[in-house]
Amino acid sequence: MPTAKKSSGAKKGAAKKSSAKSASKSAAKKGGAAKKGGAAKGGAAKKATAAKKGGATKSAAKKAPAAKKAPAAKKSGGTKRALNPALSAPMSSSAQLQAIVGDQPIPRSEITKRIWDYIKKNNLQDQQNRRAINADDKLRPIFGGKNQVSMFEMTALVNKHMKPA
Repeated sequence: MPTAKKSSGAKKGAAKKSSAKSASKSAAKKGGAAKKGGAAKGGAAKKATAAKKGGATKSAAKKAPAAKKAPAAKKSGGTKRALNPALSAPMSSSAQLQAIVGDQPIPRSEITKRIWDYIKKNNLQDQQNRRAINADDKLRPIFGGKNQVSMFEMTALVNKHMKPA
């Protein structure tokens, strides 16, 4: 009789192992811990099945850095894309704007840079609302007489003072 119990016990043990394996497989698919097997049984089952298969364990795969996507291939074969000539065309500015950016015709991007340099140099950005620009005596005529404008409003107002050279 003890042998029959052993064999049934062995069957139960085998059933437990197979259920632990299936639970660990389903947990591996879901990415979570095994439901009934517990962390120790599930982890041991995962390592045992991985050792049998000859593959790496999940923890080793977790430590490996994620593969980075390859950068998109450039269409023009490595040469730089040409700048739009309309953006780099020199613009002449009004007398009020010339007091800030100078009297030479310069591109729109350079005018914007010089206005921001002036704003930062004179600390004209509002301290509470950093998107607001406070006008001083030179900027007030450009801002249409307003004491304060937003950054987005400022670009539209400055554009009114520029024309192609």
